[in-house]
Amino acid sequence: MKTLKALAQQLEHLLYRGSSTSQPASPQSGISPQKQQASPHGPGSGTPLSKNHLSNNSEGHPVPANPGEGHRRRAQSATLFIVAVVGLTGVTGQRFYDQPTFNVGTIAPKTLYAPRDATVLDERLTEERRQQAINAENPVLRVDATRNLAQYNELDRILSHGDELRQKLGPFPTLDKGIVSTDVQRHLRQISSNEWISLRRIVQAQLQPRPVAAPLDLQPALGISSSLNTKALQQLRAIGDRAGIAELELLLRRIDEMRYHHGQAKRLLADPDLTKLNAAYSVELFELSRPEWDEVKPAAKLALTRILAQGIPLGLSPESIQQTITLHTRLVLENPASQAVATQLLQQVLEPNLVQDEAETKRQAERAAQLIEPAMASIRKGEAIVEANEEITPNQLVLLDEFGLSERGPNWISWLGFGGIIGIEILIFKLIQGRFGPRLRRRDWIVVGILAASTPLLVIVPIQPTSLPAVGLLIGSFYGSTLGVAAVVLLAVALPIGLTIKTQILLASAAAGIVGALIAGRLRSREELALLGLGVGFTQGLVHLIVSLILTGTTGTVWLIFLRSAFFAALRGIAWSIVALGVSPYLERLFDLITPIRMAELSNPNRPLLQRLAAETPGTFQHTLFVSTLAEAAARSLGCNVELVRAGTLYHDIGKMHDPQGFIENQMGATNKHDLLNDPWKSAAIIKKHVTEGEIMARRCRLPRALRSFIPEHQGTMRISYFYQQAQKLAAEHPDLYQINEADFRYDAHSSI
Repeated sequence: MKTLKALAQQLEHLLYRGSSTSQPASPQSGISPQKQQASPHGPGSGTPLSKNHLSNNSEGHPVPANPGEGHRRRAQSATLFIVAVVGLTGVTGQRFYDQPTFNVGTIAPKTLYAPRDATVLDERLTEERRQQAINAENPVLRVDATRNLAQYNELDRILSHGDELRQKLGPFPTLDKGIVSTDVQRHLRQISSNEWISLRRIVQAQLQPRPVAAPLDLQPALGISSSLNTKALQQLRAIGDRAGIAELELLLRRIDEMRYHHGQAKRLLADPDLTKLNAAYSVELFELSRPEWDEVKPAAKLALTRILAQGIPLGLSPESIQQTITLHTRLVLENPASQAVATQLLQQVLEPNLVQDEAETKRQAERAAQLIEPAMASIRKGEAIVEANEEITPNQLVLLDEFGLSERGPNWISWLGFGGIIGIEILIFKLIQGRFGPRLRRRDWIVVGILAASTPLLVIVPIQPTSLPAVGLLIGSFYGSTLGVAAVVLLAVALPIGLTIKTQILLASAAAGIVGALIAGRLRSREELALLGLGVGFTQGLVHLIVSLILTGTTGTVWLIFLRSAFFAALRGIAWSIVALGVSPYLERLFDLITPIRMAELSNPNRPLLQRLAAETPGTFQHTLFVSTLAEAAARSLGCNVELVRAGTLYHDIGKMHDPQGFIENQMGATNKHDLLNDPWKSAAIIKKHVTEGEIMARRCRLPRALRSFIPEHQGTMRISYFYQQAQKLAAEHPDLYQINEADFRYDAHSSI
């Protein structure tokens, strides 16, 4: 504390020294007489009383010490603390005003009987069942036409690529099926080059003269046994026998050409630049005849249309998709080879085309909740509601409440315990304020109490909107981020103890309030505060969504249902920011609050009072700007309230507007008014009056009390030395005419503003 007082004295010294130019100039030197002579109470002290004779009043202003003052203030603080505890406990502890003596989970001391027949609605159980119906994962799906169109386009693209591949292959069958069968042609296209060369040589060799019925043995020539090779040799030999060697050579050249085109098509199928398109095909494509391929293309489109009409949901296993494709290709194609090609095509194209219909899902969930029958608890007259020593269930409690047997009433013990929690929280807030926050006046505690009480009062409203975002924004803006966060956290802890409030609403509001409090204390304009409201709303909506998902344990697509409630939570956060922005100026004026934003607004040179100061007293205005610059630098170095010091120094000399020519900085080389008066008493009165007139102007313009304090305190009770010395000379020359009273040449003391 000593260090802080020393820093404050240093700042006062700088301010007083900077404002000393406000006195009229000496005719001889042309400078202010305040610069010629320091205060008689020490250099730059600015006050005639030592700090041992001063204390601080509730507004932070120095007043004479009183032995009984400390006791009175302690009594006031204790009274204020008790009122705060009782008030906050009263509005927050609603839960303890109507509690059943026989509650769920307690043991019944005796058997309680129904005095009459009754059927009672169990609202809690009914609400639980309806909430379960809303949260049930039963999403309504719809076909996405956009995804269907994309799959049709992809199939057309792949089929066009298939046509291109088959064009490279050439027409098939290439040879007359009456001469060389289709299966032999397929075989001759696919065998290796060595195998084909060997087969060709055998055909040519066997056309030479040979013994009748000589066996056709391929094993020595080819080293393999193949029925298709044997069949091919038989058909080729038959051509040679029938048409001659020349026709056979022509046929062999055509087979060579067929094998060449087949190789070209296979190389195109392996092209790495066409991997995505080629993935839909294999060499089985080349085994289809032209009619078979022409049958595959429309059949594949038909199968795709049927599958998409049926719908493929997201997450369907690949095995299920494969079974679906196989079933539909069998319905539209008979040839197994064609079925295989169509299946491969659809596997490449087919994707899930069902998406959740959020609106219909929500309607179905609400409809399901409405169809839930109300849970009723029935009992006959004389039947036992609960047996002695039996644990009371929720259903039994409903019946006990119906018959007035639950013995509801205030739970004063729990209420007093909750009051103890509130008292501890207030003390914690006080400790945080004393260590990290600014010193609060009595009216500041009232503001904090009103804002704190607003939250539980609003929770009592059925819609349960918590004002924690507004509380965080306002307290953070008025008293700094630390106190704003502390207030939000402490309220968030107390609210669920004394009131019934949904967890997601509480946590979302608390998170939004913390974000608002953390940033609000750093803002310097209401535009920035308005932008912060968007961040507060986003935080509240996001936390509401996350907490709702965690509490329900939802892992499916039903989480989209919570987006609506999260959206409205975000809107509530923004609404509370707007409320805080609108209420802030009124609270600042009503409780004379000092905020960085308000100080920045008052420091604007376009304010009417500052504009008038610049127009009527240009010299004083320049002096104020100079002093403001010096004071701001000093305040920043000392860790003081820079905004307050800047604004206070801008207004500290507004009283000079009552007589601008009475101060040298406004004379601009004209005749000194005090030379014409030639009366040090009148001149001193003019100088002194700038303080009292400044206070009147400040009150008229409703400047904050802290700013008004700069007006008298920047002079203290210093002596107006120049005119005092003139009066002494006159008194020495004419002792019978002049009597000097030093008080006439000192600024008046002001204990409060």
